[in-house]
Amino acid sequence: MATGPVSSNVFNSITTYLKENDISFRSIQHEPTYTSEQSAQIRGEDLSIGGKALVMKIDDKFHLFVLSASKKCDSKKIKEYLKTKKIRFATNEELMNLTGLVPGSVPPFGQPILPFELHVDESIVQNEKIAFNAGDLTQSIIMLVKDYLNVTKAHIFLFSSD
Repeated sequence: MATGPVSSNVFNSITTYLKENDISFRSIQHEPTYTSEQSAQIRGEDLSIGGKALVMKIDDKFHLFVLSASKKCDSKKIKEYLKTKKIRFATNEELMNLTGLVPGSVPPFGQPILPFELHVDESIVQNEKIAFNAGDLTQSIIMLVKDYLNVTKAHIFLFSSD
């Protein structure tokens, strides 16, 4: 499904990267999921461990924000933290041009998988596991949050609300 400038197979890029870093994970192939709720149900996991990845444009640069699928993104908190006034979601066209991915398939990884600075909400840190669609609506990965944080080197701050 991913056929764009980043990689024709983001799932393989992620699994290779995790293996190279000796990170344990579980991958699941499933029917296409279009919502966080569908993904949680098909994975057999609680909605809260889902990692919702949002590409947003801050001033003139795109960033990736990851929060628990059970939370909402609070753009005011992002503006305050990054000291900016200009913030918006990437359009579907921008997302495709930047990553080759469709909404719902974006994994919670910045460099070297996706070309974005990565920000992780504190709602992710509170969980033992993180689950996410991995570059495809039919491929999921579940891994320990501590391993995810070690391998991603994300900026962590609170930008979610209930």
